[in-house]
Amino acid sequence: MAVRIVRLGTPRYRDEGLRFGTVRRPPRGVPKSQFAAQNWYDVWLPNLSPSDALFRQRPIAMDGSGWRAFERRFQAELKKPDQAHLLDALAALSHVTNFSVGCYCEDEARCHRSVLRQLLIEQGARIAR
Repeated sequence: MAVRIVRLGTPRYRDEGLRFGTVRRPPRGVPKSQFAAQNWYDVWLPNLSPSDALFRQRPIAMDGSGWRAFERRFQAELKKPDQAHLLDALAALSHVTNFSVGCYCEDEARCHRSVLRQLLIEQGARIAR
């Protein structure tokens, strides 16, 4: 049992389980009825994506210091009660079932899902490799 951190829209892993989309917006041009069938996500979880205000700053966040600032701001957002409770729930869930969380970014190293990965680890989640 574990959580896998994935890029949405990619083929699913064997026994991946439910796929949570931690994105602010649904995939463009894809009917809602096709989100799961096209490997985007089964459940939309926008509360674990960067806020609109922070997301607008994201293009600036690609250099080293800009990225670190983005990480700090996003971590602060994830400490709010609603987001913190979701992270706690996902960490606990990773001990009883397989599932995945993800977003659209190609490079996880410069993506909010790298922050989610780290916070889930800190919460005691089991992370699939």
